Amino acid sequence: MQAFEFVRVKDEPAAIAAAAESKRDQQAVSARFVAGGTTLIDLMKLNVERPTHLIDVNRLSLDKIEVMPDGGLKIGATARNSDLAHHAIVERDYTVLSQALLSGASAQLRNMATTAGNLLQRTRCVYFRDTVTPCNKREPGSGCSAISGANRTLAILGASEHCIATNPSDMNVAMTALEATIHVHGLTGRRSIPIDEFFLLPGNTPQRETVLEPGDLVTHVTLPPPVAGAKSSYLKLRDRASYEFALASAAVIIGVASGKIAHARVALGGVGTKPWRSPEAEAALVGQPADAATFKKAADAGLRDARPQTENGFKIELAKRCLMHALKTVTS
Repeated sequence: MQAFEFVRVKDEPAAIAAAAESKRDQQAVSARFVAGGTTLIDLMKLNVERPTHLIDVNRLSLDKIEVMPDGGLKIGATARNSDLAHHAIVERDYTVLSQALLSGASAQLRNMATTAGNLLQRTRCVYFRDTVTPCNKREPGSGCSAISGANRTLAILGASEHCIATNPSDMNVAMTALEATIHVHGLTGRRSIPIDEFFLLPGNTPQRETVLEPGDLVTHVTLPPPVAGAKSSYLKLRDRASYEFALASAAVIIGVASGKIAHARVALGGVGTKPWRSPEAEAALVGQPADAATFKKAADAGLRDARPQTENGFKIELAKRCLMHALKTVTS
């Protein structure tokens, strides 16, 4: 780990000004915000992240979880994962988010990890974390070791010839199904970004994972009011029962009226280079009976564009079964 300067700030303008001093592109900035530090410090120890300045944002009072006047939910950027998962409103009205958070990491990590940190959690691709191997995400233009290497856990949706790394977050999958909005305060003011537009596909620039610019501070996330009568669920399939990243996961929000599906939101995890919203699966569900045949059509539609690598072809069938089981669970 290289030497760095640790800075504590008392307000958002001071935090943004300190971070904006970095002149490099988004994912190679020399200044990083830190709150829980559960991923960042880990990557600094591996020399994957080498910031010269860490800006502590724990004193910015961004840890509140509040119901908004329209009935939606406002989640502060530094709200801890454990507090969010066990919040009474989240457990009751946003069950899929509570279940996703509790399926990730360990209790100790959830007690430290924050909403914004989880949102910006970086890939677990072994080549990204191994600095002696080429990786376009870590060092643009160096190549992708995963395409011809150990890619069993990597993406089958949204990959490019330059990167096949998955987004590792369970929370992000649930928030994608919930149609969250990310709120950012930066040098040019405040802006709100739908989560579908927040994450970028790797394309030719896998080093850019989000639309954030140097100095941008995520202040909070908002969720729309829960859909009346709809139920939600998160199912995660992995190699072992605890403290493991998803091979495939599904976040579903389903409303049934008069025997047919009236509302459907579907997002997949563990299979995409970003949290994977599936409008194809949703279209196959709406207006149809909530039965096994409908769920099968939705799963086929959701994975129609999957492109497996040398070792992860099994993920196509695994993700289909994951989605079908989640849909059966939430409609039973």
